[in-house]
Amino acid sequence: MYLSKVTPADWKYEQTEPLASGHLDVQSEGHQIYWAEYGNPNGEPVMCVHGGPGGGSDAFVARFFAPQRYRVLVFDQRGCGKSRPSASDNDAGPALRANTTADLIQDMNKLRAHRGITGKMHLFGGSWGSTLSLAYAIAHPEHVSRLILRGIFLCRKKDLDFFYQGNAAVYEHDPMDTSLPGSYQLYPEAWDEYVRVIPPEKRHDMIRAYDAIFSREPRDDADLQYQIRAAQAWAGWEGRTSYLSLDASKPNHYEEVRFAKAFARIENHYFINGSFLGGAGESNRNQNYILAHVQRLKGIPIHIVHGRYDMVCPMFQAEELIAALRDVGHTDVDYRRTPAGHSMLERENCQALTDILDHLPSPGTA
Repeated sequence: MYLSKVTPADWKYEQTEPLASGHLDVQSEGHQIYWAEYGNPNGEPVMCVHGGPGGGSDAFVARFFAPQRYRVLVFDQRGCGKSRPSASDNDAGPALRANTTADLIQDMNKLRAHRGITGKMHLFGGSWGSTLSLAYAIAHPEHVSRLILRGIFLCRKKDLDFFYQGNAAVYEHDPMDTSLPGSYQLYPEAWDEYVRVIPPEKRHDMIRAYDAIFSREPRDDADLQYQIRAAQAWAGWEGRTSYLSLDASKPNHYEEVRFAKAFARIENHYFINGSFLGGAGESNRNQNYILAHVQRLKGIPIHIVHGRYDMVCPMFQAEELIAALRDVGHTDVDYRRTPAGHSMLERENCQALTDILDHLPSPGTA
């Protein structure tokens, strides 16, 4: 059976141990973000921006980079991974307070200062990591050398509806209704598990319905178990749709309780607020922040890898971003469409990203 996920033989570079790691107190509502650094301490600095929001960083990200060339800095965004406090805790409130896109951008600046990065750095991010990388570059273009992005995610309502809403409103009486576009059309068995957590009368707005579950204090142990089930359904839906062909005989780590609780709560917290891009609150769900501010990116070379069969962040988002960049006169965009799904661990995505990083011009060259 064909499996699309990378195998150990597909990696060009070996996994290495971090040069240093720790927690940085960002002096905001008690948040401490975990960070780790790999590669060459004197190399070209790269800050790796993980997905989700709430996905956490992984050591394997360092394997995309030639260890003698790059200084690779990874970190866990607020509330997830090894950062503290954690949205995995039964009381997720502390982890979600002061947890907005503006806060994460501020953390990135504090982390670069903490690690002594004074010049420009590359940003490497996929999915939500592409969103946050773009938002950071819009806020601080003076700090960014290049953007290396995968699975462009603009976080607009139509992007979220494609993945999270689909035919949910009519699913109870007509689950085969495919009149609305959406990822559900390719993953019907996973969609069924995601939809059925929500009562039929509340399925007209799935993000809001899940928010009602995640944002309340559990009434009793049965309600707590329902919240956990909802978190596993939310996270599991993304985990099952991130690959063209995944080994279904192995556990889906997205459904591990601790990961699912942080991932689902933080994602939903962001999405109900329009990802805190240019505002907050449900009215901000109609934002178009990234495309409205692409002029700020004009001087930054951009490399984009996007799976043609990506059903988490469909390719129309990359196409729209590139069209907007061209409209403002941006001419330095390297765009690679791969025969792959969403994950950076899809074989073709992994190979394309590694190839880009291996062939970036050295600083000071054209």
